[in-house]
Amino acid sequence: MFTTIHKFFPEEKGDRHPTLSERHNIVVIADEAHRSRYDVIDGFARYLRDALPHASFIGFTGTPIEQADANTRAVFGDYIGISDIRRAVEDGATAPISYESRSAKLALDETERPKIDPQFEVVTEGEAVERVEHVEKRFEVMDGKAMVVGMSRCICVERSNEIVKLRSQWASENDGNGAMNIVMTGSASDPPDRQRHIRSKPRREAPANRLRNPNDPFKLVIVRDMWLTGFDAPSLHTMDVDKPMRGHGLMQAIARVNRVFRDKPGGLVVDYLGLAHELKAALATYTESGGTGRTALDRQEAVALMLEKYEVCCALFHGFDRGTWVSGTPQEWPALLPVAQEDIPAQENGKDRCIRAVRELSRAFALAVPHDKALRIRDDVAFFQAVAAVLAKRAPGEARPEEELDRAVR
Repeated sequence: MFTTIHKFFPEEKGDRHPTLSERHNIVVIADEAHRSRYDVIDGFARYLRDALPHASFIGFTGTPIEQADANTRAVFGDYIGISDIRRAVEDGATAPISYESRSAKLALDETERPKIDPQFEVVTEGEAVERVEHVEKRFEVMDGKAMVVGMSRCICVERSNEIVKLRSQWASENDGNGAMNIVMTGSASDPPDRQRHIRSKPRREAPANRLRNPNDPFKLVIVRDMWLTGFDAPSLHTMDVDKPMRGHGLMQAIARVNRVFRDKPGGLVVDYLGLAHELKAALATYTESGGTGRTALDRQEAVALMLEKYEVCCALFHGFDRGTWVSGTPQEWPALLPVAQEDIPAQENGKDRCIRAVRELSRAFALAVPHDKALRIRDDVAFFQAVAAVLAKRAPGEARPEEELDRAVR
């Protein structure tokens, strides 16, 4: 039998739910067991147990809660199986997540306080530009979408307005068009500038379907609370977070970017608020009972991994002059590739080593972008990808040439 937990509700709130069966061979399996399962005094969890007093209860959750008033193991019992984040990545069930902190380091000099208001616009002038370019660079190296999480509905609207000033072509008054939109709830009492962004459940369907469609031009969504849990868009690869979050809410939110999609190497969470401590605290909850995986790879580690893979590729092409690839014209580039392709097979197991090394570099590069060190080697990465793509195409079945070619073009 499949049913929602809301079916277990007495006729009057506060009443006991009548017993439905005394049998012992009933197993109740609840998904998302971190949600409304903790009201054992008066609520759905109590009603369910009153209805099926001898049933066995099994819960599934990616984010168990361990708080005084809501504890997953207190309700469902001890863990009987754990598949942690590391294992999920190794199994290919989820993609890895990298983490980058961009929180401002601020210290206020009291003598400067009177100057703050007149200088504020000057100081923050480039912030919106930096964010837009950061997202655009991510779009350049991989197909997919991005999500910006704001602290309030007001901030979400103001941020959207600032982005439109910089990229007017992203905006649209029609939900069926445009590359950017806000998805949020509200009421009739909200200010006029928010009204057009307020969406009922039916009005959220169109942008939701567009964001899930990897071929739709809708690339950037701005949210406060909507779509941070229970919403899957596998092509979503970047999340900018500017909102306080903690515990299972934080873990649920960042999991929006760890879905497997095509050749997506992983998701990126960019922290503008300083959530590293909250992330570590949340991680402790999900590893202390046997889990061994880490939630996110620090951006510096991603960059270090990229540089390691880059050195491997450079060694394969040692002594080969690829200067024309950077300084030459597009008409000159094709002539460079056959020479490079002949050089690789001459090495021991050269073709296989090259294809594998470039694939690993490409994944690491996509995780590291838009770090400055990644942008500095972008041309070299493109060259390695172009060579590997043709080598792979020469031997069908050994690699996926279409994806390699697409990556090289990007």
